[in-house]
Amino acid sequence: MANVVVVGAQWGDEGKGKIVDWLSEQADVVVRFQGGHNAGHTLVIDGATYKLSLLPSGVVRGKLSVIGNGVVLDPQALIDEIERLETQGLKVTPDILRIASNVPLIVPLHRELDAAREASNAGTRIGTTKRGIGPAYEDKVGRRAIRLMDLAEPDTLPAKVERLLAHHNALRRGLGMEEVEARTLVEALRAIAPRVLPFMDAVWRLLDDARRAGRRILFEGAQGALLDVDHGTYPFVTSSSTVAGAAAAGCGLGPGAIDYVLGIAKAYTTRVGEGPFPTELHDEMGARIGEKGREFGVVTGRKRRCGWFDAVLVRQTVSTSGIDGIALTKLDILDGFDEIKICVGYKLDGHEIDHLPASEGGQARVEPIYETFEGWSQSTAGARSWVDLPAQAIKYVRRVEELTGAPVAILSTSPERNDTILVRNPFEG
Repeated sequence: MANVVVVGAQWGDEGKGKIVDWLSEQADVVVRFQGGHNAGHTLVIDGATYKLSLLPSGVVRGKLSVIGNGVVLDPQALIDEIERLETQGLKVTPDILRIASNVPLIVPLHRELDAAREASNAGTRIGTTKRGIGPAYEDKVGRRAIRLMDLAEPDTLPAKVERLLAHHNALRRGLGMEEVEARTLVEALRAIAPRVLPFMDAVWRLLDDARRAGRRILFEGAQGALLDVDHGTYPFVTSSSTVAGAAAAGCGLGPGAIDYVLGIAKAYTTRVGEGPFPTELHDEMGARIGEKGREFGVVTGRKRRCGWFDAVLVRQTVSTSGIDGIALTKLDILDGFDEIKICVGYKLDGHEIDHLPASEGGQARVEPIYETFEGWSQSTAGARSWVDLPAQAIKYVRRVEELTGAPVAILSTSPERNDTILVRNPFEG
C-alpha cells in the first residue's frame, strides 16, 4: 500500500481540502508536516462545513492525526480550533491527535513581531498572515525556540524563556516596542501546558511503527510549493519548506516512506498577498474569475488575486516536488468563457525562457506567453466522468497535462466530494 504526500502546486488555496478529505477517508494516519495556523482547509462533509487551520484533516474523519516537528504550533490556536470543532459535534482527544514533542511553539511575542514588521514602512512587506509563523521559524533555526517538550519540564522553562527574550527584547527595543517580562511568559506557558501536553508523543516512532505495520499514511501539506522558502518566489514566500521532500524531514520519517506525490492545482491561478504573479489579470476577466470562484482566503478572508493557468510554474513544481499526478480543481469556474488562456512560457528582457528565474528582479519583469483556447458553454459542474465533459474542456485538461509533464489523476468539478473524476487513486500506487 502506498503512502501519499499532497502538496499545493501553485501559491496555495488550490482546493486541497476536498482532495485531502477524500484521501483521508482511505488513510489510516494523516500527518501535517509544515506550516502553522496560517493556512486553511475547508472540508464539506454531508452538508456540514469544517474550517481547519492547524489540525490535520483526518480529525474530521476520526482518523489518527499527527502534527509533525516541521510545524510551528500556537498552543492557544490549537485549543481554540479544538473547541470550535467541539461546537460542531467533533471531539478531538489524544486518541486521534498526536503532536511531536519537538515541535516549536508560537508564543504571543511572535505574533506581535510579525505584525510590527508588516506595519513598518521599512523593508519589504511580504503579506504574511501576522500569526507569528515567520518569527517562530527564525527562533527554531536560531536554536532558541521553546518546544512542546519544554512545557513538560517547568523547572527549566524560565532559563529557556530568558534565552528567547535575550534576542526578542533587543529587537523590541529597536522597534520601539515594550519589552516582555520573562515571568509573564513563563506563567502563560505553564498555564496552557496541561491542555496541550496530553497530545505529546514521539511522532517519529509512532509513524515508523505505522509504516512497518503497513498502515496508509497521508502527508498533508499546507500552502503551496511556490511559497517554499527555497524554491518559491523569494522573498515573497512562507518560512518553511512546502515541497514534497519536506514531508520526510517534517515528521521524522525517511524519504523512502513516500510512495506517491499528488500535486493540487486550480484550472486557473490565484495568489494571496504580495509578490510576483506573471498571469495576474487586473481587468474584468480577473474579477469575473474571482467572483465565480469565491476567491477569499479561508484563514484571513483576504481577496485573492486571479489569473490564467500558468503551466510554466506548475511544471517547475512538478520537478521540485517530484509530483506523480495532478488533482486539477475548479474546472467548472471556467464554464461559459468565450476564450481561455494558458501561459506556456515567458519573455524576459526580450528573450523567451521556459522557467521562472530565481532572482526577485527577474520574477517581477517576466511577461507571459499565452496559448488561447476556445471556451465551452456547457456546464462541467458536478461532472463525474469524462463523458459528462464538453470536448473543449477535455482538450484543455489534456493540454495542461502536456505542458506540465504530469498526468491528471483527479479532476474536481465542484466543492462536493463526489463531484470528482478519478483517473488514478494515489493510494493504489
